[in-house]
Amino acid sequence: MDLKSLAQVYDLAEVDRQLGEKYWSPVDVAQINDWVLRAAAIKGEYHWHSHQDDELFLVYKGEIVIDTEKGPIKLKEGQGAVIPKGMQHKPRSEGRSIILMIEPMSLQSTGG
Repeated sequence: MDLKSLAQVYDLAEVDRQLGEKYWSPVDVAQINDWVLRAAAIKGEYHWHSHQDDELFLVYKGEIVIDTEKGPIKLKEGQGAVIPKGMQHKPRSEGRSIILMIEPMSLQSTGG
């Protein structure tokens, strides 16, 4: 058995192309045990919400702000942040940005 049949291989540039201009509609990129790596193109702002688990945000392209109940978190390309479980937050981006999120598989992200 070769390594390619054992490993999940993904290309973020291809994921970015597939997302196109469909904002706030995450797609599953890879599964990690009971967690999933999701990618989404975002522009504008999402609504206030919280989760029962921590959520990791990583900016692949662009810049975003995650408004939280404690204040805004500004992230540039290549930067990330973990939003603790239960914390109200609202991501936003002035221009098109691509974010990666690691979330529990059970969380059904439907976008905005």
